[in-house]
Amino acid sequence: MADDAAPASRDYRETVFLPDTPFPMRAGLPVKEPEILARWEDLYVRLRADRQAQGAPLFVLHDGPPYANGAIHIGHALQKTLKDFVVRSRFALGFDVDYVPGWDCHGLPIEWKIEEELRGQGRRKEDVSKAEFRERCRAYAAQWIEVQKAGFRRLGVLGDWDNRYATMDYGSEAAIVAEFHKFVVSGQLYRGSKPVMWSPVERTALADAEVEYHDHVSPTVWVKFPVVEGPQAADGASLVIWTTTPWTLPANRAIAYSPEIAYAVYEVAAMETGLDFEPWAKAGDRLIVADARAAEVAAAAKIADWRRVEEVDPSGMVCRHPLSTLDDQYGFAVPLLSGDHVTDDAGTGFVHTAPGHGVDDYLLWLAHGHREIPETVDADGAYQPHVALFAGLKVLETEGKKAGKFGPANGAVMEKLVEAGNLLARGRLEHSYPHSWRSKAPVIFRNTPQWFIRMDTPVDTPELKGATLRETALTAIAATAFYPEAGRNRIRSMVEGRPDWLISRQRAWGAPLAMFVDSETFQPLVDPEVNRRIVEAITARGADAWFTEPAESFLGGHDPARYEKVEDILDVWFDSGSTHAFTLEGRANTRWPADLYLEGSDQHRGWFQSSLLESSGTRGRAPYDAVMTHGFTVDENGEKMSKSKGNTLDPDTVIRESGAEILRLWAAMVDYAEDQKIGKTILATTTDAYRKLRNTLRYLLGALAGFSETERVDPADMPPLERYVLHRLHELDGQVREAYGRFSFQDVARPLTEFCQNDLSALFFDIRRDALYCDQPDSLKRRAARTVMDLAFERLTIWLAPLIPFTMEEAWTTRFPEAGSNCLRTFPETPAAWSHPAEAARWAKVQSVTSVVMGALEAERREKRLGGPLEAAPVVYIDDAERLAAFEGLDLAEVLRTSQATLVAGPGPEGAFALAEVPGVRVEPCKAEGRKCARSWRILPEVGQDLRYPDLSLRDAESVAAWDAAHG
Repeated sequence: MADDAAPASRDYRETVFLPDTPFPMRAGLPVKEPEILARWEDLYVRLRADRQAQGAPLFVLHDGPPYANGAIHIGHALQKTLKDFVVRSRFALGFDVDYVPGWDCHGLPIEWKIEEELRGQGRRKEDVSKAEFRERCRAYAAQWIEVQKAGFRRLGVLGDWDNRYATMDYGSEAAIVAEFHKFVVSGQLYRGSKPVMWSPVERTALADAEVEYHDHVSPTVWVKFPVVEGPQAADGASLVIWTTTPWTLPANRAIAYSPEIAYAVYEVAAMETGLDFEPWAKAGDRLIVADARAAEVAAAAKIADWRRVEEVDPSGMVCRHPLSTLDDQYGFAVPLLSGDHVTDDAGTGFVHTAPGHGVDDYLLWLAHGHREIPETVDADGAYQPHVALFAGLKVLETEGKKAGKFGPANGAVMEKLVEAGNLLARGRLEHSYPHSWRSKAPVIFRNTPQWFIRMDTPVDTPELKGATLRETALTAIAATAFYPEAGRNRIRSMVEGRPDWLISRQRAWGAPLAMFVDSETFQPLVDPEVNRRIVEAITARGADAWFTEPAESFLGGHDPARYEKVEDILDVWFDSGSTHAFTLEGRANTRWPADLYLEGSDQHRGWFQSSLLESSGTRGRAPYDAVMTHGFTVDENGEKMSKSKGNTLDPDTVIRESGAEILRLWAAMVDYAEDQKIGKTILATTTDAYRKLRNTLRYLLGALAGFSETERVDPADMPPLERYVLHRLHELDGQVREAYGRFSFQDVARPLTEFCQNDLSALFFDIRRDALYCDQPDSLKRRAARTVMDLAFERLTIWLAPLIPFTMEEAWTTRFPEAGSNCLRTFPETPAAWSHPAEAARWAKVQSVTSVVMGALEAERREKRLGGPLEAAPVVYIDDAERLAAFEGLDLAEVLRTSQATLVAGPGPEGAFALAEVPGVRVEPCKAEGRKCARSWRILPEVGQDLRYPDLSLRDAESVAAWDAAHG
């Protein structure tokens, strides 16, 4: 049994080398981070100058521009932080990094805000000049650029903020117009009258990338088209169509069928009885439908019984319009046209065809030799004045609280069909329907003249070499690296199936389609001198010059009476897709193409694709070598964030309460390729991980107090434990470099966090704590431990700097206040001699044995037979030659963190403690014998043998004697 320690004659705390550092345990990030940011004001400029002076290789990250509207949200925070990981890691890897933050400024959301402001002043958009309206838009965007810039910089994002780009800058607008002119000159641009997705609420055409699909409830109707020409079996019969857009029936010009579908005439024998209403079908009616759809049509029409009269071939049939008896305007013939898009999966097997309101309808109509496309609906989604029976009625409401809801058009059409006796049935259907991604209101297909870029016409330019734009873009996709790889298939499938690029918009705030067209042929005027004057004017006075200056100032010798000035604006995706042209080209210390584009996965249909198409059409390749995408940020339950649900998380709030570093560490630890969850619980877990990292750094700083080069120990002379830690540093060096190289930040954060917690705190620090505190300063063990700590600190502070730069800067400058910013450093080389696979194998075995010992001591502690490990003197039995050999040259008690320990070769007694997962190891948890050292607290028989210090162990007595001698 151990005796109590003799009463101490002195307080030995002054002789113990406890950690000493001003680096606080509590980070105080909300206060500390702004102080560090102030010191980083010119950091990006210094970094670039430093790397360029060293002749470093260049890495270019081109910024996908956020929209200049509103404060930053959590999605912005994730994306900009990921970009900062790229920038900072490439600097740390020794690159010169070009990153110019930018903003997308044109487009509808800002127009709406200005229209709201005007309404608040009792004015309408029509009451102000286009110049004033655009100036208001410009000022609004400029205000939000500054707000967002401050938010991004508060996150610690490095970049050339003083030279940011914006699509509304005069030079940017001129460059965008110059890019547009390239498509005009190369013949890739054309004017087409075809149905496009149109937003009545926004009064503009929309491209595919501006449309998203949501569930929507639409009215459905089964409508009879009386047959006027066809086989004898069809005499007196009506062909039945089904549609979810009754409002398009006034624009009907044909009915599509498939020769692969079996159709027949069915004669009604009896109707259902006992209904609350009288069905529109009657006994004796003869109806033509697809056999596969007959049962469902009968059910919808409340037909109790009918008989199949005869199969019928629809080819060559002609019907009359179902409204023809109400107005002569509908007295035209309605032919049956064969179409590949027709199926018998739903409806009746026939497809109502309105060539002005559907792409399939339009293409089928043209394929059968027709050219006239009816225009029945205006820009507000209301029937044109010439549309009989329905003039002025709206398909969708465009103003007030009902904006986006169905207007009276559908109901009016159904009423007239009833009046004409041609409505067979009606209902309602919830289905996926296109909506504007900005207004969230439903869109319609509307025939309108627009400007398009051809996807499938060979282009005879030096860049495309006779290939089509689609072919060129697909070739570029194959040559691009994707992170993750799944992004390649995503964008490729979109480019393979997309239609021609619709680039014109009928709005005010944007870069114009600055060209003239022949007033008779509508062909663009192709004149380099005219284009030069246009670009020069916009460079000097902005895009407003196009709208305010007379045509004569641009046309030169051309007759103004012959040409019309196009005042549509460009699709904002064309704007952002052109940013590479004025951000990467023509600037010093950068290059085209970019090494990397980085945005959310939704940008496969947005910025990635518009940039790809714009660059492929003008330069024959993508403007990037690699594309990196991230998923969406959702709440802790995996739900999409929305203000209405109250589940949003404001990054500014997190920064004020916890610091930007917590958001950055969260971003580093998630799998950004998937959707990322975030919320208070997740951030609490992140904060806990941060504290552990911080405490590791704090311990390193404290233990390294006063470390000098004279202490340094050559790795060859180090004990096994230090050699093992060096091996782990060698392993991590390769892992960290490789992970940063492929933008896998999770594979940096998690291994380094685990290294700090497991290898350093739980193993190395725990074992070496006694030697660090109590050994003499010149002991090999203590010097080796501090040498390894120095090397670990040197690497951790730069390896983690791209992810949590504030904390690494604080740690580095705490230890080396005169050394300059930690961010200016690069990854140090890690010698190959540090690699010790044998030590890794040894310590894996040692830790397996340690787990059994800890289990035995914990069991004793629960039974109150032991207190802490220093009260123990375990006997460890190892019946495994390899595990036994692992302890050769090690101090067993030191490794087990006990006062004493004994190692015995053999199986050990049956009743000894064991763990099934570690076979061949048993432990007897004996109590340590002797007295407790008043300095190290180890219980040893030798305590008191040195009469100078009767309450100390021999090691501690020598250490104190040396300390006393040094301190007089």
